[in-house]
Amino acid sequence: MLSEQTKARFDRELAKYPADQRISAVMACLSIIQQERGWVSPESEQEVADYIGVAPMAVHEVTTFYNMYNQQPVGKFKLAVCTNLPCQLRDGQKALEHVCQRLGVEMGGTTADGVFTVQQSECLGACADAPVALVNDRHMVSYLSNERLDDLLSTLKAQSASESK
Repeated sequence: MLSEQTKARFDRELAKYPADQRISAVMACLSIIQQERGWVSPESEQEVADYIGVAPMAVHEVTTFYNMYNQQPVGKFKLAVCTNLPCQLRDGQKALEHVCQRLGVEMGGTTADGVFTVQQSECLGACADAPVALVNDRHMVSYLSNERLDDLLSTLKAQSASESK
């Protein structure tokens, strides 16, 4: 059930578009849901569709097209490692494998403590900085080496530990 705060945020996004173009706010509304709930469930898709007044399939198409929307619960830190061609040519796949090995998870998996989810990603638009990763769809980390990845994981783990105290 959408809270009044969520509805107000949706309304701010909807106000940016003409009444007959409400579908244009779907990406922003899905982002709001994900910020608040951590992921976009099928029920959340339905809530967005109902509120915006569009077909549920129109919302589902957006959720499944873009990899920035989590379609299942993820860890506190979602690490999306690019393995597209430019990153692949500079060891993007090896970076992904290193992260998975270090955390003891399969690609797409979440650590037992719920802190990390590791995903493979398509192009993140920073090819000159390859290989790259995106943390929680917001923070880009470039020029990944095993040492930089180890430092990143240690920093995030420490941040998680300090926030849980």
